[in-house]
Amino acid sequence: MQAAGILTAVAGGIAISGCSEPKPMAFEPNLVHAMKYELKEGIEMEQASNDAFWIVTEMFGTPEQPKLPDAATEDEDFATLVSLDNLIMASGPADAEGRGLYQKHCAVCHGVSGDGRGSSSAILNPYPRDYRKGVFKFKSTERGEKPTREDLATLIKHGIEGTAMVPVPKLNDKQLATHLGKSIDSMSEAEVEAAKEEVLEEQVEALTDYVIYLSWRGELERTLIDDAIFELDLEGGDRIINPSHRNSTDEEEKELFDEGWEIAEDYVLEIADAWLAAPDMVVEVPEPPADIPVADNYDEYVALQNGDEAETLAKSVARGKELYMGKIALCSKCHGVKGMGDGQTTDYDDWTKEWTLGIGIKPENRDDLIPLLARGALPPINAKPRNFTTGLFHGGGTAEDLYLRITQGIEGSPMPAATFVDGEFEEDDVWHLINYLRSLQNPPETEETTEEPATTEVAAR
Repeated sequence: MQAAGILTAVAGGIAISGCSEPKPMAFEPNLVHAMKYELKEGIEMEQASNDAFWIVTEMFGTPEQPKLPDAATEDEDFATLVSLDNLIMASGPADAEGRGLYQKHCAVCHGVSGDGRGSSSAILNPYPRDYRKGVFKFKSTERGEKPTREDLATLIKHGIEGTAMVPVPKLNDKQLATHLGKSIDSMSEAEVEAAKEEVLEEQVEALTDYVIYLSWRGELERTLIDDAIFELDLEGGDRIINPSHRNSTDEEEKELFDEGWEIAEDYVLEIADAWLAAPDMVVEVPEPPADIPVADNYDEYVALQNGDEAETLAKSVARGKELYMGKIALCSKCHGVKGMGDGQTTDYDDWTKEWTLGIGIKPENRDDLIPLLARGALPPINAKPRNFTTGLFHGGGTAEDLYLRITQGIEGSPMPAATFVDGEFEEDDVWHLINYLRSLQNPPETEETTEEPATTEVAAR
């Protein structure tokens, strides 16, 4: 999610270059997901795509008038997943009073539909996240599970270091006064800051709900298309649902409609259940063993190097290097021998693989990809391994963050979860590996202080 300010110049440049008026604020069908099946199976998918899109529109509404599926709101547990009030606050045009948060801060990169196809997406690397797959890279939960609300809220509030994903900004004084509907002149500085923080928390909560909403909606659309391919005889005339049969007096037609709707509702609840289960799937990160000193950042690492535990740290780093270069952890294969991210650099993320390699098309064969690119796919770009020498970690740089990335991998990316082997690469070894990664960071450059040059008058004296 991006704060609007960071890409103002980019957006301005796009406008100046002669782009037409912005597209209307409307959800778009997932044409790429349907087309990949059309190419792979040789089955016309337009009707199935239209039917799936009709269902998600009926259940989730529009960008201006979002709603939630009845099957979810009527259940006490599922009704807690997202707040409709929050969706109203996040949805709508950017200039709508008390609304429009997503358009203001996120849509320029992530797109109105949450498809990662905002107006600036094509110039970013990696591309902004496509929420509709229901997969998120940086989270505290086990591989294969949804992120927690806190995971999403943290990324929205603080951004992702080293990327175009910047923090959602606090209101300025004028905006706060407008939001509160009163002058803030009588408020103390501390009260003003507290009010700004409170509003920010409310906005982050609303945006968190809206991201879940977009992901939920998008994953349902994908699932309905998947189900149609694997369970229906589309060539024989089967349909996901026929909207014209909703109120049909023909018993068979009405029964077919109800059956299709019930299947969709089952999927809605299945996806919602995965989101609700996320807090129970959080990985418990253990404390490092007492005999392994571990730093949370580079400054702490340097302090350990120069402290009483310097020798112990050096041994840990040596063990970490051994693992890094070894055939089990195999970190150097992608990240390079010196950790500069220059190893295997020709791989792709799962979002790209799904509609390229997944249907037998090489991402480099652009001619074969034309039907998919024409329907909204962005040109494939390679997934870049992290360059450890920069000290920038997109998923967070604390020891706990790195432990999660190593043990769980990075979902949707070529970064796999660690495979432990008794006696060769065990769980405690992760801390050695973290120490070695920290050792690869280049020291931050210090600003050199230079004396002011003498003025002509002084020099003449």
